[in-house]
Amino acid sequence: MTWANTTLTDFEAAVKSSDPTPGGGTVAAVALGQAAALLSMVADLTLSSDRWSDAHQAAHDAKAAAAAVMPRASHLADADAHAFDAVVEAFKLPKSTEEEKEARRHEIRAATLGAAEVPFETAEQACGLLPHVLAMAERGNSNAASDAGVASLMATAAAKGAVFNVLINLNALPESMGGSMRAALPKMEEDIRNLGRACMDAVRSRL
Repeated sequence: MTWANTTLTDFEAAVKSSDPTPGGGTVAAVALGQAAALLSMVADLTLSSDRWSDAHQAAHDAKAAAAAVMPRASHLADADAHAFDAVVEAFKLPKSTEEEKEARRHEIRAATLGAAEVPFETAEQACGLLPHVLAMAERGNSNAASDAGVASLMATAAAKGAVFNVLINLNALPESMGGSMRAALPKMEEDIRNLGRACMDAVRSRL
């Protein structure tokens, strides 16, 4: 199953089902892809008019960033579901002997770490996209200011939602695991808040 190739109706049906995947991490990655698509649209609308020539370079940069993020977001949507499926399978391993218990514990932790790493990349990708959304919100075609606003909301939702999924998995692991992610999260969350707020302020000033 590749979520990028399903209809919106089928995807929503899969999300609302009782199956554990796709869940919030996949939805966050899908939101990231939608943010990138909207950003690309705003960039194109900016590039299509000489009125916004001062923002053309920023629009080129935004369009390039969006083009890189969209396929990665599709990959992350699938990868998130696969990562959590691996956690579920690890919990099903036998635990009759001490050796089996130890092997099961090791597999659960390895799979849980993987389930943190995927949304962490989703959050990283969203954080990388947000400065371009801000540039378009501030300087892009003002007729698309509302679209830039939705792009910023989708990007921040992707980032914040992904961080939730990182945290719930890291909190299930020993402190010794996921150290680089634990260290990066505070600044990442601060950047998400600041960029999201700046985008909203820019959009409101141009509506």
